Amino acid sequence: MPHFNVQMFEEVLDGEVEPKIIRALTDAAVKVYGEQARPLVVVELFGIPQHRWGLGGVLAEGNSPIVTLNMREPALNRPTIDDVPAQLIASITDAMVEVFSERIREHVNVLVVGIPTGRSGVGGDVV
Repeated sequence: MPHFNVQMFEEVLDGEVEPKIIRALTDAAVKVYGEQARPLVVVELFGIPQHRWGLGGVLAEGNSPIVTLNMREPALNRPTIDDVPAQLIASITDAMVEVFSERIREHVNVLVVGIPTGRSGVGGDVV
């Protein structure tokens, strides 16, 4: 199951942008994996007050979201999809740009984390 965690300035989360981010990131996963992935996508948004975010030893000034996609490792090596991690990174970055504009492209950080088989669980069972 694709699971997104997005960290960004709390001040950006205004009640209107959240559904746009959730929709755009879900669409980004669907772009790579197909429509069958849509009901499996989870998106969590975490707001961090701007005065608690630093870059290079100083307070950060611009919106620079960090998007982490956690999913089972085998899903990152699909023989029917070329270079899954690269496609995901491009699609996720495009999704954030779609919501916030081109000016944030160079500031979007994407981390794709593959969880090895047997190291995740649902309902108390290892999957």
